[in-house]
Amino acid sequence: MFAATGGRPFDAAAAGGRCSSTAPAWTTRSGRLQTRYFAHHGRSVLAVDLPGHGRSDGTPLHAIADLASWIVRLLDAAAVQSAALVGHSMGALIALEAAAAATARVRSLALLGVAERMPVHPDLQSAADGNRRLAPELVASWGHGRSGHLGGNPAPGLWMMGGSLQLLERAPAGVLAADLAACNAYDGALAAAARDRLPDAVAAGRPRPHDSAGQSEAARRCDQAGAHRCPARRRPHARERAPGCGDRRAARGDLT
Repeated sequence: MFAATGGRPFDAAAAGGRCSSTAPAWTTRSGRLQTRYFAHHGRSVLAVDLPGHGRSDGTPLHAIADLASWIVRLLDAAAVQSAALVGHSMGALIALEAAAAATARVRSLALLGVAERMPVHPDLQSAADGNRRLAPELVASWGHGRSGHLGGNPAPGLWMMGGSLQLLERAPAGVLAADLAACNAYDGALAAAARDRLPDAVAAGRPRPHDSAGQSEAARRCDQAGAHRCPARRRPHARERAPGCGDRRAARGDLT
């Protein structure tokens, strides 16, 4: 198993962790800046590559619950008694499930790009099952907005879609397919959220006219739960919080 520590020695007494997300697109390679930031701002970090991902050996696990159990075993191996878990996309589901399985060990959650269900289009799953290049192309394309498709990044030489595609294509055969299938099959997010017993603070964008029925229902539930909503303003290749919206996209508990 490979884990990055952000350039600082790992201290189990001050641990936070980040789960890699769907396929290899958010392994330690792509999360290094976030890892270094937390490591150099008073937190001890283990940014892990899941089995079969990035620099970690082994075969990919095929269920979110199995991946969450692996995270709990990682906490055991690292002698971490209290952790803040951070996850994006599939990693958010893993972190949520791990927190529900080890409520006494997880003091907070930060969940980015999370939803109660993450269905996968059959054409994408079929392409990934066949290890066809179409699968990473679709993921890279759907993962970026219109401006990301056009280029012109303000950082010279940085091509967001091309970089994402390169990361996805480096994955061993079968990894992307396993991750997509795990996301598609997982339906335990609401039950896990009910078990973790952490206070909720959610920052999310306003519902949009073209949102699906599922997205609109999720937004309605956030409103009923008293979620704090803040609008997002556009930048050339990303969205960022409007001023005064706080430090968390979606968080449960106190990250400190």
